[in-house]
Amino acid sequence: MGALVASRDCLRDNDWICAEYLRSRSGELADATVQHIGIAAVSVVLAVLVAFPLALAARRWRAAREPVLGLTTVLYTIPSLAMFALLLPVFGLSVSVVVTGLVLYSLTILVRNILAGLDGVPAEAREAARGMGYGPGRMLFEVELPLVVPALMAGVRIATVSAVSLTTVGAIVDYGGLGNLIYSGLQTVFKAQVLTASVLCVVLAVLADLLLLRLQRALTPWTRHRAATGKG
Repeated sequence: MGALVASRDCLRDNDWICAEYLRSRSGELADATVQHIGIAAVSVVLAVLVAFPLALAARRWRAAREPVLGLTTVLYTIPSLAMFALLLPVFGLSVSVVVTGLVLYSLTILVRNILAGLDGVPAEAREAARGMGYGPGRMLFEVELPLVVPALMAGVRIATVSAVSLTTVGAIVDYGGLGNLIYSGLQTVFKAQVLTASVLCVVLAVLADLLLLRLQRALTPWTRHRAATGKG
């Protein structure tokens, strides 16, 4: 019986859980994970850089608010496969297709959160800043932005988890990170590869959310003080 168990090969038997797969394919898993993290991270950073001026424009010019919110909402409703297919003629079979698609998907979350944060800045804070001689630029960066951080970070967390998930769809252009392994594993019915890559995607999403939550708390120490005061 012991010899029978010892001779069992989980790769040959195509088991869902296989330590030998992790050992023999560790390099492949590491490369796919690095690509996955890189695509998701770059996409979210670019999305923030695009969303911020859009939110500022929507806040400053009321006529622009509905078009900006409407356009970003429409983009979010486009199925991911259709989105990447529409971007293919523009970027070809490149990582830009995946990054651009993820940026467009993130806009609706980020623009709405940033705009909500800006709208939520207390009027008395703005009035006090004006009374101290703050111009529009100084008020934005020294008064409004610190108060917008909680709403912004909440949006970044949602956008990041979404990007980690949607990056897998990039496998259709061979830039899906762990999605490449999931896609090829499904084609060959390679159970260990499908399960391992899927679990890694979930782990990446959870870790990214926890890291961003810690960053949010580090950037907004006053919220912890307020919570502690409230408990007392």
